Amino acid sequence: MTSSYPSLTHALADALVDVLWFIEGSDDEQMDPDDAVKVLENVAHLCSTLPHDQQQELIALLGEMAAAEPSPARRKFLEEFPEDCGLVDDVS
Repeated sequence: MTSSYPSLTHALADALVDVLWFIEGSDDEQMDPDDAVKVLENVAHLCSTLPHDQQQELIALLGEMAAAEPSPARRKFLEEFPEDCGLVDDVS
């Protein structure tokens, strides 16, 4: 079986997005809300503490993923991911 990902970074970013997309869309019966918040906050903290070059690499990769995403809802999630996870300053 051949991977469809050009790099390990891309594969791991896609897996991370899948997990966070699931958590975001989960209702209270699927996942405890407090646990969901903890996971999302931990990921945001990790992303915000990455070295600048790694943050920029992840932002670029998320942009590529968003551009290729056919689902409007998931595309929006990908587009908002950098700000939501502390990779960029609040643009509002």
